[in-house]
Amino acid sequence: MNFARGLAACAAPLLLVACAAFTVEHQPPAPAFDILGRMLVSNEGRAFSSNFRWRHVVDNDEIWLMSPVGQTLAYIVADDTGATLKSADQQEYQAMSVESLTRRALGWPLPLDRLQYWIAGTTAPGTAAVKVGRDAQGRLEALEQHGWHILYAYPEPGAGGQPRRLDMTQQGQQIRIIIDQWRGGVGP
Repeated sequence: MNFARGLAACAAPLLLVACAAFTVEHQPPAPAFDILGRMLVSNEGRAFSSNFRWRHVVDNDEIWLMSPVGQTLAYIVADDTGATLKSADQQEYQAMSVESLTRRALGWPLPLDRLQYWIAGTTAPGTAAVKVGRDAQGRLEALEQHGWHILYAYPEPGAGGQPRRLDMTQQGQQIRIIIDQWRGGVGP
């Protein structure tokens, strides 16, 4: 009898841990936004630059990567069912995430699931930030999360508002995002 109680006492915490592993953590949605900007990506000795428009609403993202004259180079749509990229030559790629989709179609991963938070000047849920640096107004200046190191720049020192530039690095990959205009949702 004592052996059965001891076994049950040892098994109960393991059962609770196993059940906890199967619970789905609810992550708050990133705020909606519609932004225009420019992107420069450097990865494995190759560089990519484009203008972009990114429209984000809860559970849906649309990204247009465009040439300087406005021609769409790639159109990306992502929701909770997966991601699709259509190139300028009408080739279509599909994947479960934008990160794996852009890695396959463009040669570099775009961490969109976390970037939708980072671009708004907040940490992404689900993974603890290793380092967080804030300015005197409490805005993110530097962030290290999920293997990415991010530096922020704002329109004016001491002024409020959303980030104007993000410089992101991870294992030799660099992404610079310059935001020219915040339209709707967060931002001015």
